[in-house]
Amino acid sequence: MLYRGMEREALDAAYNNTAAVGMERRDQYVADWTARSGAVNLAWSPTRDISYGPQPRQRLDVFPCDGLNSPTLLYIHGGYWQMSDKEAFGFIGEGLLPAGINLVLVEYTLAPDIHMDGIVEQIRASINWTIENIANYGGQPNRVFIGGHSAGGHLTAMAMSDPRVAGGLSISGLFDLEPIRLNYLNDKLHLDVAESARNSPLQHLPAVANPLIVTVGSNELPELIRQSKDYSKAWQQAGHEGQYLPLAGHDHFSILEELASPSGLLLSELKRMVV
Repeated sequence: MLYRGMEREALDAAYNNTAAVGMERRDQYVADWTARSGAVNLAWSPTRDISYGPQPRQRLDVFPCDGLNSPTLLYIHGGYWQMSDKEAFGFIGEGLLPAGINLVLVEYTLAPDIHMDGIVEQIRASINWTIENIANYGGQPNRVFIGGHSAGGHLTAMAMSDPRVAGGLSISGLFDLEPIRLNYLNDKLHLDVAESARNSPLQHLPAVANPLIVTVGSNELPELIRQSKDYSKAWQQAGHEGQYLPLAGHDHFSILEELASPSGLLLSELKRMVV
């Protein structure tokens, strides 16, 4: 067996979120997010495509809320490190911005044009930029929180080793990359054993860290649920403040509504964290 009793075909299926919900439904989610993101852009007039590094995709958008000295969420999109961009995710500002939380959407170079080590370094560079510059947009540098979905959830966990990050929200994340190395996703990622281990948050729990919420939908793939449970347990056993938050009835994509909606549970928990 290749991994946890699974051969390659089963392991591929165990991490194929699009197949789990269906391509048509996934595309409907993305179309809806994109339309709503356009509306948020019009309503909140972000400063867009700010460069935080030398590569073309090292760019971010800053959405200031109306307050001064406000907390900020730096949000990392998903796409298994090889798809997507920031353009479809402004919609999460529907709840964040009226709640007095600035939003920074970060984009990064995708595989196969970069290795995982490089993606992680780009996210660290985006954190540096945000902490150094957010005061110019009404934010407090010591109240920068980080969050992300799917691959962004993994990158959030990797970033929690930075003590300047005030807290984190990892949504449907990946915390052990070994099954990723062994399945179809590695066709573009090109992970070897060492790089997989280096970039597996489960193997690199920080000595000191701020609070982290780990959340996953109850209708997600069993492997993603297991990974979130395992990481949250390890995080708390390491002595860090943390919360495991399974969300009933949500799949890998619908879960983001709990952050975007003004009445969403993830937004509520985030507001509690950033106070």
